[in-house]
Parts: sequence; C-alpha cells; structure tokens
Amino acid sequence: MTQTGNYRPCVGIMLLNREGRVFVGRRRAKKSLDVPRIGHEWQMPQGGIDSGEGPLQAAVRELREETNVVSVSLLAESPDWLSYDLPEEFSRRSWKGRFQGQRQKWFAFRFEGDDAEINIDAPAGGCRPEFDAWRWAGIDELVGLIIPFKRPVYEKVVETFLPLAAPGEAVRGGATTSAF
Repeated sequence: MTQTGNYRPCVGIMLLNREGRVFVGRRRAKKSLDVPRIGHEWQMPQGGIDSGEGPLQAAVRELREETNVVSVSLLAESPDWLSYDLPEEFSRRSWKGRFQGQRQKWFAFRFEGDDAEINIDAPAGGCRPEFDAWRWAGIDELVGLIIPFKRPVYEKVVETFLPLAAPGEAVRGGATTSAF
C-alpha cells in the first residue's frame, strides 16, 4: 500500500470474547476533541508502535497498557495496513502536527480470561487511563460507534475479522501472548 504524506505507525486491536462480542472502550474526553466525539467516543484499543518494536509486540503492549488484559490468543492479523487522515482541525493539535493521520496494522485476539481481568482504571506500566468505561459490543455495532473520520478503517477491520466473531470460533494459529 503506497502512502503519500506522513502517517504515524500504529496498531489496532479487536478483542473478541468467547461469545464473539468485541471490547470497546469509551475514550476519556480531551478538551479539544469533546464536541466532535459526542456519540462516537467508543473505540477498540489502539496505539503507536514504539521504536524497535514490531506491530504484534506493539499490539500486545497496547492491549495490556489500556486494559490490563494478558489472557489472549492471537486469531489473525490484517493483511494490509489501513490509514486515515485526521481532519485539519485535529491534525495541528495531535502529535504536535508531525503526522497527518495514522497508518494501522490490526490484530484480532480471543480473550481467554474472565471480565474481572479487565481494568481500565489502573493501566499497566503507569500509563494514563485511555478509557473511562468499557463494554462488549456486537461486531455489527462497531462502525456506528467510532468517530466518522475513522469509519472507513473500521469498515475494513469488520469485513476482515467478521468470520472470527462467531461464538467459540477456534483459535487460528495463535499463541498466548504471554509467550511473546
């Protein structure tokens, strides 16, 4: 996939429970982004790829940092990188204007733990909490929950991982992340 412009390398995580429902977190409000997000503040975990880190390592780290979840098995990786541009009113304030958007590699994981493992209030590694609430959503709800400029990416993620949302879907070639 050829890109022009400057995109922040990032990962996205679709965390599926045993019933085929997807973890979504409600982003904590940021003053500059409050109004446009009303009604679209729910999203799947995502975050930047650190220097020297591969996309899968980043996905495991981001999931742990944002949710404290470690009891997962890898189900799939998106075949392509997916990109979106930030609207101009956000691009100047986000990442100090260095990036026009994000280029994401997406991973689907099966949550093997109990809901009590999920802790968004005390993220791993002392990070600032990303979410102020969480819930399990149907895969068919995801596109409608996300802020509109990210919808094309969510549409492609849903299309790619839809077969994995069947309850009890077998793990496909995945190892528990604790092995990484």
